[in-house]
Amino acid sequence: MVHDSKLARGETDFAADRLREQFGKPIFLVHRLDRATSGCLLLAFDRDTASALGKTLMSREVEKDYLTVCRGWPEQAFTVDYPLDGGPGKPLKKPAVTRFVRLATAELDMPSAGFETSRYALLRASPETGRFRQIRRHLKHMSHHLIGDTSHGDGRHNRVFRMLGIHRMLLHAQRLAFLHPISGERIVASAPVDAEFERALALFEAPMSAQ
Repeated sequence: MVHDSKLARGETDFAADRLREQFGKPIFLVHRLDRATSGCLLLAFDRDTASALGKTLMSREVEKDYLTVCRGWPEQAFTVDYPLDGGPGKPLKKPAVTRFVRLATAELDMPSAGFETSRYALLRASPETGRFRQIRRHLKHMSHHLIGDTSHGDGRHNRVFRMLGIHRMLLHAQRLAFLHPISGERIVASAPVDAEFERALALFEAPMSAQ
C-alpha cells in the first residue's frame, strides 16, 4: 500500500515510508495507486510543490495513461461517464469519466460461460477524474471486468490467468505528463511493466502497440 489508511487492515509496511528512507528526506504524496496497481507515482519534496501539483491534478491538466486487460472485446474506443462514490464511508457520488482505447485482442482456447473460447482485450485507460478505484469500477460497470481484480473483477477469468502463471491485477500506471506548476517545464514520466505483466502482453495479437 502507498500509505496508511482504513484499508490497511493492520499492515505496517508502506511505500511512502520506504520512499522517505530511500531519499533520506520528507516526501509528500500527490496521488496514490491502489495496492495491486504498478507504475508511476507522483510525489514532491516540499509542501508547496505538492499543493501546486495537487491543484494541477484536480484541474484535469495531468495526462494519465494506464494499461489494463479486461474480459471481452469492447469497442475500439469508448468513454465511461458514470458517477462513483468515494469508497467505504463516503457514499456521496461524484462525476467520474474514463476514456478507453482498445490496443489489442486475444482469444484463448479455454471455455467460458457457454462459449468454447475466452476473449480478452488490452486497453489504454485515461481517467479524467480521480475517484476511488475508478478504472476498475468503470470496467465492471461495462461488464468488461479487469483481470486479476479480486474486488470488482470476475473470478472465472481471474482463474484463467492464474492458470497461465499471471497472479497480479493487470492495471499499470504507464505514463504521467504535466506542466510543472512552478518551473513550467513539461514533465513526462513513464514506467515499464514488470515480468508478469509482460507475460500477459505476450498473449495479444499486437503487444507492441502497448508501447
